[in-house]
Amino acid sequence: MTVKVGMVGLGHMGQLHMLNAMRVNDVEVVAAADKDKKNRAYAERFHVKTYDDYTKLIDSEELDAVIVSLPNFLKKDGVSYAAERGLDIFLDKPCSRNFEEADAIIQKADRSGIRLMVGVNYRYFPCVQKLKANLDSGQLGDTVIATSELVLNGPISHGAVPVPIPEWWLNKDLAGGGALLDLGYHTIDLLTWMLGDFEVSFSKLGHKLNLPVEDVGMIVLHSKTCDLDCIVNVGWFSKSIFPDFNFRLNLHGTVGFDSTDHYIPTDAKINAVKEGVKNIARRVTFQKPTYLSYTYYYESFYTIMQLFFDSLKKGSEFPISLSQQLDVIRIIESAYKLNGAQ
Repeated sequence: MTVKVGMVGLGHMGQLHMLNAMRVNDVEVVAAADKDKKNRAYAERFHVKTYDDYTKLIDSEELDAVIVSLPNFLKKDGVSYAAERGLDIFLDKPCSRNFEEADAIIQKADRSGIRLMVGVNYRYFPCVQKLKANLDSGQLGDTVIATSELVLNGPISHGAVPVPIPEWWLNKDLAGGGALLDLGYHTIDLLTWMLGDFEVSFSKLGHKLNLPVEDVGMIVLHSKTCDLDCIVNVGWFSKSIFPDFNFRLNLHGTVGFDSTDHYIPTDAKINAVKEGVKNIARRVTFQKPTYLSYTYYYESFYTIMQLFFDSLKKGSEFPISLSQQLDVIRIIESAYKLNGAQ
């Protein structure tokens, strides 16, 4: 069975998703849509047919699924249009700007009888997978305190690698928020996935760079079911360049402590060389290379795309719960409201 897929949106993430989909066995990227001529030209380099309007793509091509990687303010309409035509959907995170839109998206998917998966790839970082395995095995006991941190450049790229900022990124109405929605979505998703239901007990968001949306934030989550507190720190103020990656998840339990920092490569550049050599060896021996493994973190984008298509082909349940994604948006919206009330 070959899954025929269309790309709805060809920005930075859409281009990455397209390349990963093209590498999955028995998947054909039939066409892609984007209003930007330069983005369409990128897809055309790989001999992918393009449209300037995703509705034209969906109406003109025979598809099984679409990958929706639109700006936040367009996601609800994009999902709705595809769902009404019976297409299964891989939806880039965040799934929406707010809880109301997220709920509408999920209800639309349910009423249309289509399958929807949100691309929370951080779950598939090797270090996160190892940490969760240790937690599930009981090695840490009961978790009492957890901290999750993610501080990057955000839309403000480093001067050495300048990237234009899409206008909608810094418009709160169009984006739905800043660093908390963008980065906090990942960190909060990890906490809810690993540790359960939370409510927001504290929220502080700031504007270190004087942007129209928050570029730094700290929130505290308290478990609804046990005596567990989680601290989430996010920011767009870093001046780092990949492979520098300021992310970690720490768990303090009644038996022990563990952190994703224990499992990441000690030297990202040496790791890249090692993985490159391994992939050369795989090609020589006619084995499939491990895509993006040299980047360590970016391999997760391929992993989650492969899981999406494998589930479609097998008719099996998606590994990512939509109810958890709705809960992530609920928490983020609560943090925004709480911060506004202070």
